[in-house]
Amino acid sequence: MAGTGRRKFLRQAATGAAAVSLPGILTSLPGCAGSSRRAPNFVFILIDDMGWTDLGSYGSDLYETPNIDRLASEGMRFTDAYAACAVCSPTRASIMTGKYPARINITDWIGGGQRGMLLPAEYEHQLPLSEVTIAEALGEAGYATGYIGKWHLGDEGYHPEDQGFDLNIGGHAAGHPSSYFWPYRRNPDAEAYWDVPDLEDGEEGEYLTDRLTDEAVSFIEANRDQPFLLYLAHYAVHTPVQSKPDLTERYREKIGSMPTPEGETSRTEHDGWGVTNLVQDDPAYAGMVQSVDESVGRVMEALKAIGEYRNTIIIFMSDNGGLTTFARSSNAPTAVLPLRAGKGWYYEGGIREPMIIRWPGRVREGSVCGEPVTSTDFYPTMLAMAGLAQNPAQHRDGLSLVPLLEESGDLGREALFWHSPHYHGSGNRPAGAVRAGDWKLIEWFEDGALELYNLREDISEERNLAGEMPERAAALRSMLADWRREVDAKMPRPNPDYVPPGETR
Repeated sequence: MAGTGRRKFLRQAATGAAAVSLPGILTSLPGCAGSSRRAPNFVFILIDDMGWTDLGSYGSDLYETPNIDRLASEGMRFTDAYAACAVCSPTRASIMTGKYPARINITDWIGGGQRGMLLPAEYEHQLPLSEVTIAEALGEAGYATGYIGKWHLGDEGYHPEDQGFDLNIGGHAAGHPSSYFWPYRRNPDAEAYWDVPDLEDGEEGEYLTDRLTDEAVSFIEANRDQPFLLYLAHYAVHTPVQSKPDLTERYREKIGSMPTPEGETSRTEHDGWGVTNLVQDDPAYAGMVQSVDESVGRVMEALKAIGEYRNTIIIFMSDNGGLTTFARSSNAPTAVLPLRAGKGWYYEGGIREPMIIRWPGRVREGSVCGEPVTSTDFYPTMLAMAGLAQNPAQHRDGLSLVPLLEESGDLGREALFWHSPHYHGSGNRPAGAVRAGDWKLIEWFEDGALELYNLREDISEERNLAGEMPERAAALRSMLADWRREVDAKMPRPNPDYVPPGETR
């Protein structure tokens, strides 16, 4: 099935779109004229629902992430990196295609469909096969491509092996497992839809994050003699919140020994339509984070074992903000202060992510970048890193991050955009957002209300300046509307059956 995608790429090239170079590029590394070394490998590690402050290198005092922190010390840590959406499927599509979710009309997690005052816009429930993914682009240039973990971009016929990956283990339509322990279901009668595929040969006590790492290490070892793209998309740290019992107990003891933060009066707060957790205090979630960190460490050691650590680019990212906010309760497993809200929301807590890129010999170790970047940027960046030609007809909304990584210039980007014509269980309502420089505008689609923030001065988005600065708010609103027209963004529409709370019909 992977061959179908590669033929699709050649068809696009034949119609005049810029195509990647021929496999001969694999004889040398970018910037190393005359070198006989092969092109760099890529390991892309995508975590599900990891919040901006869920790592030690991003400020957590509870979660222990020495391996990921080491990755940050060996590469570049981004402080203003964004997911293209506040929920998973759209961001995942943006990474695969280099396009905004609104452009490919995957604007909600696949399977979502809540209603309220508005009817949500209709959206695609699979990544179209007509899209040329980063796996197809690298595969055409001679890379071995392996996908391990969560997919959530379509059912049978739209799986990773249909989108350019030679190997798919664990990727299917569902967005989370029923259980993180083998056989990865709640009970023998659980609906098969939620069963993680390809892992039937496990054993009692096997933990999903560990098993996916086993598969990732096997892929690395099997492809030691050729350039490869390993896309390791962990289901963790998405619900259900389950860690190995010894880790849960370890963090329960650690939490019990930690002092109460000075000035703390409440562990939650009401914010608009949601209740947000303010403290990282879930021992099982902490254990899940540690297992993810151990996975990253094992991958790094596997690369060293085959002698390819110096020749491998490692990218680490989360698909949306941490799960901090629910509509009517406060049992969220993490917190992302000083950011506001979390997964599902277009405040910073829902879209600002931990992101690290390690590129040996090209990225200064321990460097930090504060320029806004987004998940659409990975596609053109990876092509450039591999020494391949850009394909702007495909990755239309992404920009190569190489100037930032090499600290040779900025991106010259005017703004970043978000579009969510949907409701979410976190309490968020249909909205759009734009960030231009330090300024960010949120537009709520139910009533057209605007919120304007200066993120440099107010990272917590506590002071809405729309009333004080109506001209700036109007200019950003116009910019957002122009962008929606350009990408043909679908809008929600009035719900004729809506009954406001407290009223009867």
